[in-house]
Amino acid sequence: MEAQSFHDLFVDQLKDIYNAEKQITEALPKMVEAANDEKLREALEHHLEETHGQIDRLDRIFEELGVPAQGKTCKAMQGLIQEGEEALEKTGGPLGDVLLIAGAQRVEHYEIAAYGTARAWAEELGLDDAADLLDETLDEESAANEKLTSIAEGGLLSEGVNAEAKAGRE
Repeated sequence: MEAQSFHDLFVDQLKDIYNAEKQITEALPKMVEAANDEKLREALEHHLEETHGQIDRLDRIFEELGVPAQGKTCKAMQGLIQEGEEALEKTGGPLGDVLLIAGAQRVEHYEIAAYGTARAWAEELGLDDAADLLDETLDEESAANEKLTSIAEGGLLSEGVNAEAKAGRE
């Protein structure tokens, strides 16, 4: 699409995000299956549920804009998911969990950037409802990233996945 206006750029950004979220809904079940750590598995399952809600929010924004809810191929997400799949083919156990977290955090950081941009553009366009919906998703993505960091690093009562992988535990 050749953008003719700032509004067109905003819609294009939403289409990219929409496709990225659809790709994530296909990748997350595989990640859940590959996870060994129970906390990691639960976090990934929870984020899959959230992702469905995020797609619903995007559907609402498209409806508000009077634009069909459809995506355009998000090549960045394709690459992130492909890298994660390739890494997992090489190992499992705690090392696999470390790779799952690393890949998932790359995805989260991409989403945080994309949603932050879309929210700022919605605000600039005076689309307050869209900005609020995008901000809600941005908060979820940030929380998911923090949860992954917590699982990797552990806390006062338990070691994290990183320490288990370093120690070579199965």
